[in-house]
Amino acid sequence: MVLTLLIVVIITALVFEYINGFHDSANAIATVVSTKVLSARTAVIYAGVLNMVGAFFGTHVATTVGKGIITTGSVTQGVILCALLSAIIWNLITWYYGIPSSSSHALIGGLIGAGISKAGFDVVQVKGVTQKVILPMITSPFLGFIIGFLFMILILWLFAKANPSSANSLFKKLQLVSSGIMALSHGTNDAQKTMGIITLSLVSFHALPTFEVPFWVIFGCAVTMGLGTMGGGLRIIRTMGTKMIKLKPVHGFAAETSAAMVILSASHFGIPVSTTHVISTSIMGVGSTRGIHALKWGVVGNIITAWVLTIPVCMTLAWILFRILPV
Repeated sequence: MVLTLLIVVIITALVFEYINGFHDSANAIATVVSTKVLSARTAVIYAGVLNMVGAFFGTHVATTVGKGIITTGSVTQGVILCALLSAIIWNLITWYYGIPSSSSHALIGGLIGAGISKAGFDVVQVKGVTQKVILPMITSPFLGFIIGFLFMILILWLFAKANPSSANSLFKKLQLVSSGIMALSHGTNDAQKTMGIITLSLVSFHALPTFEVPFWVIFGCAVTMGLGTMGGGLRIIRTMGTKMIKLKPVHGFAAETSAAMVILSASHFGIPVSTTHVISTSIMGVGSTRGIHALKWGVVGNIITAWVLTIPVCMTLAWILFRILPV
């Protein structure tokens, strides 16, 4: 029975990873599709391959998710399963309505909620959650906006006298590079969260003596996220690439480059940031250089609402699931 539950948890984790890739494919390719630099089909394959590659760049974020959110001694297969199910439910709801929410925060919220449901509030590692989740949740979107805004201003200044047609052609080529780096950075951060969850379940099962991510877990998560990204997610691509603001190749290049800088820095320090938050605010920052009215604030408001609700909703869902499921 215990082994069966472990297998169910691992399968559910991989389902979450696939949906994460499907849901977050827009993070890397929304701008490159909306600017017509690549077709949606070509873009998702391009992003999927680079997501896989990025997943092999370290395990710092996996360690944070597996050891720094709730005390490992209080973790059971049931806690992990309920956390994953709550995150999957939330991802599917936000995908259906085309709202780019955070898969990372959905998973973290679910882990906290299920952990509290089992062992009370003492299970939460307050310092870890504050330093590695709450503060980055506030600062990373802010950095995405500011860096996107300033980088776009710099580009406008450098190319002020450039021929518009030549500049547009240049940035179409540069956007191929920036979207690739963005896809790579997404793999370095988001793929690792599921690695941390699966490794945590193996430690809980006593299949591993210490928290160290096995290669087969890294490989499995990398491939699954890549396949999920290749699956698409056109609803969210439309929201980020066209509904928020109408983008040109130069805007796509600036937004992707700015977001990738923030995400790669966070991955290096083992901080599980929301890649969705960062790329969304980078697009907002870049778009705001065209004037405050260039942004469609109704759409922006819906996105911000989803950001605020993700952790508390997933905490509540996971708490309820742990109470009603026979785990």
